[in-house]
Amino acid sequence: MANKIYPLKPRSTKAPIISYINKLSLQKLKPLSTNYLTGLTLLSITLLITFLASLALGSVAIPLTEVLNILLGGTATKPAWQEIILNFRLPRSLTAMTAGSALAISGLQLQALFRNPLAGPSVLGINAGASLGAALIVLTVGSGGLWGQLNVVGAASLGAAIAMLLVLLIARQVRSSLALLIFGLMLGYVTTALVTILLHFSRLEQTLAYLNWTFGSFSGVTWQQMPILLSVVSIGLLTSQLTCKPLNLLLLGEQQAISLGLSITAVRCYLIVSASLLAGSITAFCGPIAFLGVAVPHLGRSLFRTQDHRILVPVVALLGAMLALVANSIAQVPGSQTILPLNAVMALLGAPVIIWLMLKRSNH
Repeated sequence: MANKIYPLKPRSTKAPIISYINKLSLQKLKPLSTNYLTGLTLLSITLLITFLASLALGSVAIPLTEVLNILLGGTATKPAWQEIILNFRLPRSLTAMTAGSALAISGLQLQALFRNPLAGPSVLGINAGASLGAALIVLTVGSGGLWGQLNVVGAASLGAAIAMLLVLLIARQVRSSLALLIFGLMLGYVTTALVTILLHFSRLEQTLAYLNWTFGSFSGVTWQQMPILLSVVSIGLLTSQLTCKPLNLLLLGEQQAISLGLSITAVRCYLIVSASLLAGSITAFCGPIAFLGVAVPHLGRSLFRTQDHRILVPVVALLGAMLALVANSIAQVPGSQTILPLNAVMALLGAPVIIWLMLKRSNH
C-alpha cells in the first residue's frame, strides 16, 4: 500500500495536473494545427482585402488600382484621390484595425477572467471612467480645435487610469471575481450618474458635442496622434500573448487554478492592467465603442471551435480588426455624403452575432 502511495508524495500537486493540461492542450492542437494555420492565413488575406476595400469605398469611389499605386508611393491620376487616401481614409482605417484588435483582445481576457460570456471592456467601469474624463472637458471648457481634442484624449485617458487603479485596489482585497465584476458595474453606474448630472447643467452645444463623442468614431485620430495610439495598443497586444497559459488555467475554475500554483490575485491584476490599457486607450481616442469586445471573442470560439487562448488571441485580433473595418465602411455609407453613428452600426452588426451564437449553443 505504501509503495503505491509513496511516488505521489515527492511530486507537487500541480505537477501531474499541469502535465495533464499540457497534454490536453497538445491533443487539441494536433488535429487543429493545420486547420488553424489555414484559417489564420485566410483571415489575414480577408483582412487585407477588407483594408483595401475600406480605402477604395466612400463618398468618392477610388479604383483599387489607384489605391495600390498610392500605397506603393506612386502618384494618383487625380491629385484629390491621393489627398483622400493619405490624409483621411488611411489613418481612419488604421485606427479602425487598431481599435478592433484592442477591444476584441480586451473582451477575450475579461471573459476568461470572469468566466462570463457577456463580460467586455465596459464591465470594469474603464469605459465609464474615460467617458467621465471626456465629459468634464467637453462640458466645461469645450473640445474645439487641436488643443481641445488633445484635452479630451488626455482627460479620457486619465479617467480610464483612475478607474483602473480603483479596480486594482479592490482586486487586491476581494477574492471573488464575481464581487470584482459587481464592483466594476457599480463603478460604471456611478460615473454614468455623474455624467448625467453634468449634462443636466451644461449648455445645448456642449451636450451635443459630448453626444457626438459618445457615438464613437475612427476619424478623429490624426497622424500626429497615431504613434501614441499604436504604441500603447502594440504593448497591450504583445503582452496579451503572455496571458495565454493563465487564461487557459482560469477556464478550469479559480480553485483548480490555485491548486496548480497560479496566483489569482497577480493574474487578475495583470489582466486588468492589460485589458484597461487596450480598452482605455481606444475609448480615449475613439469614444466608447460598443459590442466589439463582447461579440468578437464568441465569434472566434465558434469559428475555430476551441477554448485554447494560444489560438484565440491572434484569431480574435484579426477578427476584431476586420469587423471594425466593415463597420466603419458601412458607417461611411459608400456613394453618399451621409455618415452614420459608428456605435449604431456596431450594435446592428454585433447583436445578431451574439443572438446567433446563443441560438446555436442552445440547439446543441
